[in-house]
Amino acid sequence: MSLLRAVEIEEPSSTVPRKRGWLPFSGWHLLLMPVALLFALPLVQMVLTSFMTDAEINSFPPKFIPTSINLGGYQQFLTESLAPRWMLNTVIVATISVIAHLILCSTAGYGYARLKFRGRNFGFFAIVATIMIPTQLLMIPTYVMFSKLGVVDTLAAAFIPWLTSAFGIFLMRQFFLSLPKELEEAGMIDGLTTFGVFRRIVLPLAKPALATLAVFTLLNSWNDLVWPLIAISNQDNFTIQVGLTTFQGTRRTQWSALMAGNVIATLPLIVGFLIAQKQFVATMTFSGLKG
Repeated sequence: MSLLRAVEIEEPSSTVPRKRGWLPFSGWHLLLMPVALLFALPLVQMVLTSFMTDAEINSFPPKFIPTSINLGGYQQFLTESLAPRWMLNTVIVATISVIAHLILCSTAGYGYARLKFRGRNFGFFAIVATIMIPTQLLMIPTYVMFSKLGVVDTLAAAFIPWLTSAFGIFLMRQFFLSLPKELEEAGMIDGLTTFGVFRRIVLPLAKPALATLAVFTLLNSWNDLVWPLIAISNQDNFTIQVGLTTFQGTRRTQWSALMAGNVIATLPLIVGFLIAQKQFVATMTFSGLKG
């Protein structure tokens, strides 16, 4: 009887409607929407400029909206250069970089998170410490090493530095530390080996972290400019970012073709981000639970 009376007493209160705010969305959106528009403005301006002629781009006062849709920049970029070859090279570099990152960083991160071996903490902190080294200091030694290996001026020179990274190992380790050990122990009781637990239990749970790592690697490898510009001089092996520099000269820049190339180079990144954006929040939430 006491349980029924408690239910009867609590029932009316559960039906009381919650008071709604005067906005159909969070008040923070009033601040975030202008900031989002501010960040989107350069992208919108790049797209609009790609449909202008060089005369409109160089006119004064500058025009922000083209008077007509002009596809001359896209035609020039696609026909008067090796743009299809550059895009193919960039896709190859990005694909190899993402796959290598997912395999190597996940296995290394799991090893530093779960396996116990001598020097584990020292090795992990030594890897993380390399993040603080400026990339510019490593370019000359890397170029000398690649030259001795015979990979300078080849496409391999563009993706070898992106096979793994200290940030990727750190990200995956932090995510694996947030997973409960009881799941892995249950798998071992069922007869799975350490690799079997990693492949059949841990990796399916790590999909948000893997998606985040894939997006970060795609962005960095796709937009990499300085190192391929140093290591590659043959236009057949250019990536799209290096190829875009050929439209910039000391005295003249082909702005319409350059903006058209930037639009084409940016579209795959936008699509990749839209596909995996939901995984970012889950990854950042889980990876910050344990140190």
